[in-house]
Amino acid sequence: MDFNEISFRVRYAETDQMGIVYYGNYAQYLEMGRVEWLRSLGVSYKWMEEKGVMLPVISLKIDYKSSARYDDLITVRTRLKKTPTVRIEFDYTILNEIQEILVEANTVLVFMDSHKKKPIKCPDYILERLH
Repeated sequence: MDFNEISFRVRYAETDQMGIVYYGNYAQYLEMGRVEWLRSLGVSYKWMEEKGVMLPVISLKIDYKSSARYDDLITVRTRLKKTPTVRIEFDYTILNEIQEILVEANTVLVFMDSHKKKPIKCPDYILERLH
């Protein structure tokens, strides 16, 4: 799979007094992208958590290029950077309606056993769906 996209409108509550998206909200947008990327593989976060697997973020990098504003239709494009091991890494591009790049970002997450609180390798059910 090359990438997955999710599009939505910026809500008023996500903006500051100038009508511009508050910078901290972009991390939530990236999470929406990851969740939908996994869902496109047929895997949900909820299902993984029920199986004892958590995916905490251990690295977040965001490069802000331009601002999203209230009521803009934005698209989060999520791409897997490489085959996951104990870590899974994503690159993101957030675009506006005219395909202008607003944000470029990267996250690294680690697969964790939720009971033992220890890192584990990427579950086979994800690896199988990638091939």
